Amino acid sequence: MKKVLITLDYNPNSEKVVKMGYELAQLMQAEVCLFHVLSEVRYYGMQYEPFMGYEGYAFPVDYKIQEEFVKVAQDYLDKTKAHLKGNNISTHLAEGDTANMILEYAEEWQADLIVMGTHSHGTLEKIFLGTVASSVMEHTKIPVYMVPTGEK
Repeated sequence: MKKVLITLDYNPNSEKVVKMGYELAQLMQAEVCLFHVLSEVRYYGMQYEPFMGYEGYAFPVDYKIQEEFVKVAQDYLDKTKAHLKGNNISTHLAEGDTANMILEYAEEWQADLIVMGTHSHGTLEKIFLGTVASSVMEHTKIPVYMVPTGEK
């Protein structure tokens, strides 16, 4: 295994995921890519005709805010890379559905391993909403290293 894709979000537990994924990659002398997905925020400003008593958002939407989110997310990845103080680390920022973007980029980058954190969501939430981790596990052919990040 020569390429390890480490996924991270803004949860403080991402530090544990990055640390464990990076240590594993170092043991294998593998290249690392720190990967973050930024969801589209533009759709929040869509205007609809009122329905079911709902009239939409009452505030103006700044369409340049997406650019600011991209800058913040790239800064997050850059600082995480600098924190690791290692060689052979790249970063990649994607926009869209988190699970789909992880799957697409892992294949495109030809990752040998995907490292992800598992948040401790309740059983009902998992049944009705699913999780990014379970969706990635269900649809990938690439091995996935799951780092538990719950408080237990």
